[in-house]
Amino acid sequence: MSAKSATASPTTSPIIVVTGMPFEARIARGNGVRVVCAQNSTLADELEAAIAQGARGLVSFGTAGGLVPGVKAGQWIIAHKVLDMPDNAREYVSSIVWADALRRALPAALRADLAGVTAPVVTADDKAALCRESGAAAADMESHIVARVAAAHGLPFVVARVVIDPAERSLPPAALAGMRADGSVNLLGVLCSLAKHPLQLPALIRVGKDAGRAKDAMRYGRQAITLRLGDGFGAEAAKI
Repeated sequence: MSAKSATASPTTSPIIVVTGMPFEARIARGNGVRVVCAQNSTLADELEAAIAQGARGLVSFGTAGGLVPGVKAGQWIIAHKVLDMPDNAREYVSSIVWADALRRALPAALRADLAGVTAPVVTADDKAALCRESGAAAADMESHIVARVAAAHGLPFVVARVVIDPAERSLPPAALAGMRADGSVNLLGVLCSLAKHPLQLPALIRVGKDAGRAKDAMRYGRQAITLRLGDGFGAEAAKI
């Protein structure tokens, strides 16, 4: 099938699910979706290549950093708007039909704005500053690119993200040292950082527990979202 014919058949084209981390991609994979897992420096090009094969729309799926105090790790956020912070906080409104479908699948999800950033927001002070600037409840590094590309192609998009680190907490250096450029875990980096600064161990343990809560929420949510992807969500998407 050519890219042209695939694009011309929205009812048979897959939904593209976008993640930034390999563990997010493993959870996201399933029937009826094509997963694109990439860091933000290459994400736009990879999305363009995927869309050329046909797409009904885009879903930004995975984790996000909390910006609003009181929002705990494991909380689902369905974005109303994505604020493209690198592009002067340009706003992209997600598909109302798709967002409403996901909220039916995840009734405890928070409906709020999300900020797209180019680098992790590490400290509690920086999270508070970004919250004041954007009014967003959470931030990630992929959703603004998803929104840009979707708008350029006239495709619907939606953002379903789980908070992995609450606004009140700063990430310890070991958490960042343990993250490779491709999003995979660098255990040696974690151990080296702990050897230099052992007092960060309690904070690192909290990060691990928060990550576990986020992953559990993602696995449960993926099952709920699948019902919408294969039922009303997919049918409604084909009408857009």
